[in-house]
Amino acid sequence: MTAAAETQVVTFGLGDEIFAVSVGMVREILDYAPVFRVPQGPEWLLGLTEVRGTGIPTVDLRTRMGLPAQEPTLATRILIVDLALADRAVTMGLVVDRVLAVRALASEQIEPAPDIGMRWRSDYIQGVVRLDEGFVILMDLAAVFSNADTAMLPGLQMA
Repeated sequence: MTAAAETQVVTFGLGDEIFAVSVGMVREILDYAPVFRVPQGPEWLLGLTEVRGTGIPTVDLRTRMGLPAQEPTLATRILIVDLALADRAVTMGLVVDRVLAVRALASEQIEPAPDIGMRWRSDYIQGVVRLDEGFVILMDLAAVFSNADTAMLPGLQMA
């Protein structure tokens, strides 16, 4: 397998589902720590996480994806990601239930998202990979967080 024929991803869990984002988007992975709450934000906006003296807007990816909120556990992590939107790049924290692995996926493994039978909006999905342990859903974070969503984030950091 050549480097051009594979994609490096970070896999993580939300509930029973396994998701992945490109490793190139992930700046770092942090242990969960309580965030500084920001009033009057959307329910999925937890607040700000301090990363080396900078406040990074942090969202609960569970609630953003329509799952019920859950108390953090020892496995809960914050992915600090650089997100490329149509008109700018932003840095944000994503609270996930657990981080599983960094892995290479062969391009021929990636299938298009099915039109039916998925509980997630199809525009949030770049593709699906079938592995021995089940399906991995490749997320399109730019679709999950539109420009309107990111415009309301406090302390938004330009990448």
